[in-house]
Amino acid sequence: MNYRNALTPVSYVIVRDRHRVLLQRRQGTGYLDGYWSTAAAGHVEAGESAIQAAVRETREELGIELDAMQLQPLTTVHRPQSSNETAGGRVDFFFECTTWTGVPQIMEPHKTSALTWFDLCELPGKVVPHERYILERLGNDLPAIIAANSLMAQ
Repeated sequence: MNYRNALTPVSYVIVRDRHRVLLQRRQGTGYLDGYWSTAAAGHVEAGESAIQAAVRETREELGIELDAMQLQPLTTVHRPQSSNETAGGRVDFFFECTTWTGVPQIMEPHKTSALTWFDLCELPGKVVPHERYILERLGNDLPAIIAANSLMAQ
């Protein structure tokens, strides 16, 4: 019998100002706490598109407003979560935003201990691995779809 994979969709927004990106340091999440990650990211909720989730997460996590037309799709990453075929995995939709309204700030202090701009050439040492992979390749023609095995090979 063939089983279908149950994927969890996640939207990521890379907030960028020329050569700098805005990153948040994770805390209290239970997943890579102490690591830096994209400034806004979260699960796509039922009835919501990946783009709608990106806009919502940016508002919820950073307190800034953006229009869907301000999001530039970058790539999609498929990350299986285990060797169990039915355990599911993640499909990560990465977007870039260079224009927004408002001043980014920490809106969820129970999940974020810092919010800082970093030069793309000087990323901090501890960045969530699959996010580092994308950040290090910004502007270098990211493929439309990246398989997890490509991430592991790096």
